[in-house]
Amino acid sequence: MDLESLKEVPPWEWPSNAAKEILKSLRNERAEGDRRLLAAELAGDLAVTNDTMASALLTIARNRKEPEDLRILATLSLGPVLDYTDTLDLDDPDDAEEMLISKKTFHKILQSLHELYLDPDISEELRRKVLEASVHAHQDWHPDAIRDAYSGDEQWMLTAVFCMQYVPGFEKQILDALEDEDEGIHFWAICAAGNWQVDGAWEHVSGLVTAKGTEKPLLLAAIEATAAIRPHEAPEVLAPLLDSKDEDIVEAVEEALIMAEELSESGDHDDEEIPF
Repeated sequence: MDLESLKEVPPWEWPSNAAKEILKSLRNERAEGDRRLLAAELAGDLAVTNDTMASALLTIARNRKEPEDLRILATLSLGPVLDYTDTLDLDDPDDAEEMLISKKTFHKILQSLHELYLDPDISEELRRKVLEASVHAHQDWHPDAIRDAYSGDEQWMLTAVFCMQYVPGFEKQILDALEDEDEGIHFWAICAAGNWQVDGAWEHVSGLVTAKGTEKPLLLAAIEATAAIRPHEAPEVLAPLLDSKDEDIVEAVEEALIMAEELSESGDHDDEEIPF
């Protein structure tokens, strides 16, 4: 199977043997490096996630003999299944039917990533990616790790602000990061402000929506954050963008308006900051 072809179609249209071929390439140490890298990337899609696939990714992430770039990709590909599994009640029989990996595998991944983060022999880049992957399922050690990362160099700050999307308690740092000149830090600060409905970010985020010349990735993030932070006021700010000639922008606004309406009706935003 040509794995490259899988990138050209949505996962729900992948052939029935896609998972088998991805796993085969992932495990084949003699395969061309690019093929294994692609397999590690594809293996992170929930469409092919199971215990076997997750274990194969974890094995690569922990293996010091594997190439660094492959270990990093394998680590990041564990993020989506951690995120998904963390939304379920692992002790609820109904939720258990929705699980893609077992409770045992879920906890093994979390423990292994923590151990890997503490390993003094891994590279700084791999350690950063381990933190970025693991925060998809919030653990007690994450707040201190994020604080340490935020006090580090620019790359560690970037990791810290990315992680603040998933871990509560960093409103002040998020607001500070909105003013950072680094484009990546700025982008993730907007996402974090939206996820935690940080009201203090309203003027900055809504200003990006109404300003001319806001770069598209930043604009799309600001559109979603605007709807989350002040859903009652968001429609007035977002509505003019429905006339955009860019289909991606129009679609983002339409989805944001739906979210704003749902948040307004639920009243969740008035009571506490809740990530979505």
